[in-house]
Amino acid sequence: DDEVGPQLYKCDPAGYYTGCKAAAAGQKDQEAQNLLEKKLKNDPKLNVQDTVQMAISVLQTVLSANFQPTDLEVGLVSAASPKFVKLSEKEIEAHLTAISEKD
Repeated sequence: DDEVGPQLYKCDPAGYYTGCKAAAAGQKDQEAQNLLEKKLKNDPKLNVQDTVQMAISVLQTVLSANFQPTDLEVGLVSAASPKFVKLSEKEIEAHLTAISEKD
């Protein structure tokens, strides 16, 4: 959007779409969506690193799993870099390490 900037929309199977700050799909998506809404309630200003770590942390919490870098695929698109980029296993490992150090 030229006025607001990048936006995220979620489309349901019936074709209805809604704008959102974060979205989840798949197994336990409603639990993940609720946790994302809770974390984003106060409209925090997150950088790319914090956003990726929050997303991985939500997955770990909802799925009750401790991921290895080979268990995840992370893709990024941002206003600063509008081209889709897939993180390497080394980059994912750095995020997992940062998450474990926070806890």
